[in-house]
Amino acid sequence: MKQKKAVVSSKTLAPVGPYSSALDLGDLFFISGQLGANPDKSMPEDVCAQAELSLKAIKALLEEAGLSMDHVIKCTVFLTDIADFAAVNKIYASYFPNAPYPTRSAFQVAALPMGAKIEIEAIALR
Repeated sequence: MKQKKAVVSSKTLAPVGPYSSALDLGDLFFISGQLGANPDKSMPEDVCAQAELSLKAIKALLEEAGLSMDHVIKCTVFLTDIADFAAVNKIYASYFPNAPYPTRSAFQVAALPMGAKIEIEAIALR
C-alpha cells in the first residue's frame, strides 16, 4: 500500500470528526467533504456563499499538495435542498471553467454537520 500523507490548510475548516481533510496517495488525492464554512467555524446563511467557501477550501487543499482545480476528476455535491442545484451550479462552474470537466454527482441529503446547506468532496489525479 502506498504511503498516505494527510494534507491540511489553515485556509479551511478543521475536520469536525476523526478524519483527514485530505489524503495524498501520490497519483491520487482525496478531499473529504468540505462544508461551506470559514476556518473559524462561522457560516453564511446563503447557499451560494457556502458553495463558494466549500470550493475555496477544496482549492486551498489542492494547492497545499501542488495541484490545481484542473487536477480534479470527480466531485460529489451534497445539498440539503436540491432546489438550490441551479444556483450552486453557477458557482461550481466558475471553479471548473476548463473542459473536460470533472465527473460529478449531486444529492439531496436530510442534514449536514453544523447545519450547513452544502458539502462538496473531490478526488484529484496528478
